[in-house]
Amino acid sequence: MNAIFERKAVRKYTDEKIEEEKIQKLINAFQVSPCAMHQTDVMELSVITSPELLKKIEDNTNNSCYNAPLVFMINTKKDSQFGERDASVAAENIMIEAADLGLGSVYVMGGVFALNEFPELQKELGMDEGYETTVLLPIGYPADKEQVEDRSNRYTVVRK
Repeated sequence: MNAIFERKAVRKYTDEKIEEEKIQKLINAFQVSPCAMHQTDVMELSVITSPELLKKIEDNTNNSCYNAPLVFMINTKKDSQFGERDASVAAENIMIEAADLGLGSVYVMGGVFALNEFPELQKELGMDEGYETTVLLPIGYPADKEQVEDRSNRYTVVRK
């Protein structure tokens, strides 16, 4: 449970390669994420580790993935009523698991808008026709060991 409180946005990564066992645990976190109305056919995941493909993502999204050695690209059906919400829930699962594994990650939206302008690249990255990229998650070992800021009063909470 500490991973929820220790997770933070990481935008600087080492070059260290992520072990296959950890990548599989992150994939498992995606697979068990909740989805609206049990619509399990509206979301897919592309796992990108190829240096050539990672460079293409960076080149076409203004370096929005911060040169991470691993990018999870969550795609949802274009006509899905809940796709963006489902992708966000899945992203949270992945980011918490990443923190638990000693990895850093960051929730990227700006790069998503850019990437959706390059359907040929999305296809090369494994996205099926009829889908759009909804979330990009750069993942890697954090280059900086900064402490997590106190976020205990980050949002307004109303109790009645």
